[in-house]
Amino acid sequence: MIRHLLSGADLDAATATRILDTAAEMATVAGREVKKLPALRGRTVVNLFYEDSTRTRISFEAAAKRLSADVINFSAKGSSVAKGESLKDTALTLQAMGADAVVVRHPASGAPHRLAEWVDGSVVNAGDGTHEHPTQALLDAYTMRSRLGRLAGLSVTVVGDVLHSRVARSNVLLLSTLGAKVTLVGPPTLIPVDWATRATAANTSGAGAAQAPDITVCYDLDAVLPTSDVVMMLRVQRERMTDSYFPSAREYARRYGLDGQRMRRLPEHAIVMHPGPMNRGMEITPEVADSARSTIVEQVTNGVSVRMAVLYLLLGGNNA
Repeated sequence: MIRHLLSGADLDAATATRILDTAAEMATVAGREVKKLPALRGRTVVNLFYEDSTRTRISFEAAAKRLSADVINFSAKGSSVAKGESLKDTALTLQAMGADAVVVRHPASGAPHRLAEWVDGSVVNAGDGTHEHPTQALLDAYTMRSRLGRLAGLSVTVVGDVLHSRVARSNVLLLSTLGAKVTLVGPPTLIPVDWATRATAANTSGAGAAQAPDITVCYDLDAVLPTSDVVMMLRVQRERMTDSYFPSAREYARRYGLDGQRMRRLPEHAIVMHPGPMNRGMEITPEVADSARSTIVEQVTNGVSVRMAVLYLLLGGNNA
């Protein structure tokens, strides 16, 4: 088992599968009267969040507490960070407090990698800038496997603001490793240039599509819906945008939003995912978000089980 979880690229197929299998075992704890295991008793997990978060922070906190770990929640607001303390000094403080694991969310891409150089404990990346969010990719993969029974061979369509999405990057890396076929769909301005260029260089074919060994880039959502097993909608991250990437919210919704009409073009077994929070009415309509095909609430539930598995394997189950 790896020491840190910083990127989807850190996981080979065997390690990722082990985490998903362990998460399935952890999920049974939620059905118990006492939702606790003693696995990490005496261990200290620090949630170090430099950005606002609801789902991820609470999910990690619940996961650690269900494993009986001691949890310290650190928010940059109201701390010494507001007085100018550096990430390294904060890391050394956590080290002195005996943190066994640090779960970090930071606006700067690469911050968890630097933190891993400064602390002796395990570091889990809970989102760094526009870089990665590996536990979100793991819970997405777990949800797909739970609903559809497999990951290998699935056609997964990721739609929207791929450029600013750390969720998309981690999903591309992890799902490709696990044998799924990933298609990225969005306006050309919101597809990373390196991915679009690489895909085009590999082989350009079909209506607006470019094939690559690991991903497909496409700019026509309607063209890929009939062959998609999973459609993952991404939030348009306006807070990270400094330029105009599309004409208007209405135009974006018309071309890349998932509404009831588009949902009905999907195969009967297909599911709809979203990492949250949602811009209802823009990338996804309430009709779709609240439908039986939607796994949005499931993803939140599964996130606790997956993060329990990650913390357990990093801190307590390496030899299990």
